[in-house]
Amino acid sequence: MKHVTGIAIAASALVMLSGCHRWGHHDGYHDGHGADVAAIENQIRAVETQWQADYAAHNADALAGHYAKDAALINPGAALATDAAARRAALGQIVADPNLNLTFASDRVLVAKSGELATSRGHYTMRMTDPATKQPKTENGTYVTIYRKQEDGSWKAVEDAVIPGAPAAPAKPAATG
Repeated sequence: MKHVTGIAIAASALVMLSGCHRWGHHDGYHDGHGADVAAIENQIRAVETQWQADYAAHNADALAGHYAKDAALINPGAALATDAAARRAALGQIVADPNLNLTFASDRVLVAKSGELATSRGHYTMRMTDPATKQPKTENGTYVTIYRKQEDGSWKAVEDAVIPGAPAAPAKPAATG
């Protein structure tokens, strides 16, 4: 149910945003009345490259810095983190895992024509310690992040939802005979 909730929240946010703004695509749109969406897409991809480096460094403080003050972090099986302390604690728990290895890449970046909001949807692979078995496991899934441009020109996440994929199918027994 938590996975459905995360998807519903992300979908609702995207619907609301798309109703309020015309979205530019990565075709370099810029007509003098809107933002250079291609440049913003590149900025979002650069933010995500740094974000991935911060995960590789197991740096919870740097990771927490990618979120706006009013951001929500939506992780499966965890409480919704809507303040700085809760986000920092959730990220600290993730990066404390010595087996953590996270790779992700955006499949699609959309930018509001106004240049104030952007979304990134992508896929991830995360190796971590399974809390039940205490053994390393690998999870694949999707993420949706909504960014808002800050007063200083930087981009920070305001909604960040992680949606795990289906569990791996059990291995088929080898045929004997």
